[in-house]
Amino acid sequence: MVLLAAAVCTKAGKAIVSRQFVEMTRTRIEGLLAAFPKLMNTGKQHTFVETESVRYVYQPMEKLYMVLITTKNSNILEDLETLRLFSRVIPEYCRALEENEISEHCFDLIFAFDEIVALGYRENVNLAQIRTFTEMDSHEEKVFRAVRETQEREAKAEMRRKAKELQQARRDAERQGKKAPGFGGFGSSAVSGGTTAAMITETIIETEKPKVAPAPARPSGPSKALKLGAKGKEVDNFVDKLKSEGENIMTSSVGKRSSETAKVLAPPINMESVHMKIEEKISLTCGRDGGLQNMELHGMIMLRILDEKFARIRIHVENEDKKGVQLQTHPNVDKKLFTAESLIGLKNPEKSFPINSDVGVLKWRLQTTEESFIPLTINCWPSESGNGCDVNIEYELQEESLELNDVVITIPLPSSVGAPVIGEIDGEYRHDSRRNLLEWCLPVIDAKNKSGSLEFSIAGQPNDFFPVQVSFISKKNYCNIQVTKVTQVDGNSPVRFSTETTFLVDKYEIL
Repeated sequence: MVLLAAAVCTKAGKAIVSRQFVEMTRTRIEGLLAAFPKLMNTGKQHTFVETESVRYVYQPMEKLYMVLITTKNSNILEDLETLRLFSRVIPEYCRALEENEISEHCFDLIFAFDEIVALGYRENVNLAQIRTFTEMDSHEEKVFRAVRETQEREAKAEMRRKAKELQQARRDAERQGKKAPGFGGFGSSAVSGGTTAAMITETIIETEKPKVAPAPARPSGPSKALKLGAKGKEVDNFVDKLKSEGENIMTSSVGKRSSETAKVLAPPINMESVHMKIEEKISLTCGRDGGLQNMELHGMIMLRILDEKFARIRIHVENEDKKGVQLQTHPNVDKKLFTAESLIGLKNPEKSFPINSDVGVLKWRLQTTEESFIPLTINCWPSESGNGCDVNIEYELQEESLELNDVVITIPLPSSVGAPVIGEIDGEYRHDSRRNLLEWCLPVIDAKNKSGSLEFSIAGQPNDFFPVQVSFISKKNYCNIQVTKVTQVDGNSPVRFSTETTFLVDKYEIL
C-alpha cells in the first residue's frame, strides 16, 4: 500500500485540510481534489473511484468527504481499513463536522494523520495510541515542576522563620534598651535590625497577597531548557508566510478563555481607602441517587486600609443568616462588642488596624448534611440503550437569592468511543476529546433561569458518567453576612468604604 495523501474536502472538491505523504506540490493536490467530485457516479454504491494514475477511497461525513488518494497498486482492503481509522480520528478533535471546525483544528488533525501513516505506509496504531502520542505528556516536566514548587515552599518557610528571628531580636534589644543588632559585611555599612526585619516582613506580606492572573516573567538570561507548548519564532514566521499567501489563520480560543477569566477575576476598579473582601468557598459531595453526604462552607471578611487616617475604625456587620453558621472573630477584635452590637473593633480602641495589608477580621463556618441547604442540585440519569447510554442531566437552583456566573458542569465520558450525540441542551457545550470530558457551560443561573437540562447519547456504561463536577463564581455570598457601615472610633463619623463579594467552589461533586 502506498498512500499519497489524506484530505478532508467539501462536496465541491475544495480542500479544507490535506496531508501529503510523498513529494507533491500544492497545485497537484488541489487539482486531484477538484477533479474528485466529477469522477463519482451517483448510481453506484462504491466508496472508491479510479483514474489512469490514482485511486480515490472516500467516506461521506455529512457535508464533507474524507478522501484517501492512493496508487492503483495498493490493497483496497487495507485502504478501507485505514479510511475508517481516519474517519474516527476527526470527531476526536472536532465537535462538529463543519468546515470552520475542521479549519480551527487543522494542525491537530495533521499531527494525528502523521501517526497513522508514515512515508505512505500504514502504521500499526489504534485510536487510543494516537491520542497518547499527540498529547506528548512529559513525566520529566511534571517531576521538575513538583521539585521546583517544593523548593519555593521551603524558601518561603525559611524566609518567614528568619523574619521572626529578626523581629524577636529587635524586641529583645528594645526591652533591654540596647541598640538593635546590625546586619552587614564585606565593607558595607550595617543596616539596623529593625529596618531589616520590617523589610523582610513587608516582603512576606507582598508575597502572600492573592495574585490575579499574573503575567509570566521572562528570564533575563538565555535559557537552554526545553519548553513544551511554547511558540517559537519559527512558528510565527510560518504563520506570517501563510497569511501572505492568502490563507485564513484561525485564532485559538484559549486566549479568549484566559481573557474572559481575567475579566472575572479582575479587582474592583473603585477601591476606597477602606476596602473589604467577603469571600466564601464551598466544598460539597452528593450521591448520584440523592442525599447530601457532606457540605462545608468557609467564609471570611478581609479588611484592607489604604489611608492611615482611617486606621482606627469600627465595622458594622449585618448577619441575616438563618442556616446556623458559626462565627469567629480575630483574637485582637473585641468579642463582647461584636456579640452585643455586631461591631468589629479592636480590643484597645487606641490602636490602629495595619495599613496596606489584608487582615482577616471575621470568619464563619457551616457544616451540614441537610439537603435543603444545597445551592444547586444536579441530577444525572444514565440509562442503557441498544447503542450505548442515553444520559439526561438537569440542574435546579434551590437558593434563589444567588446568581451563579460561568457555571461549568463537567461529565466524564468513556474513552475511545468518539464524540457524544447531543439531543436537547440549555446553554452550550464543549467536548474535550483529550481528557474525555463533556463540559456543559451556562453563563448565568439565577431565579429567572433556575432550571435546565441536557440530553446526549454515547456508547458506555452508567458508571462511566460519574463523578459529575460543578464549578461557578458568584458575586453574592451564600450566608447573607454583609458590611453595612464603617465609622471612626473618634466621633463615630461615617467612613466611605468599598466591598468585594465572591462565592467560589473548592469542590462540588456528585459521586
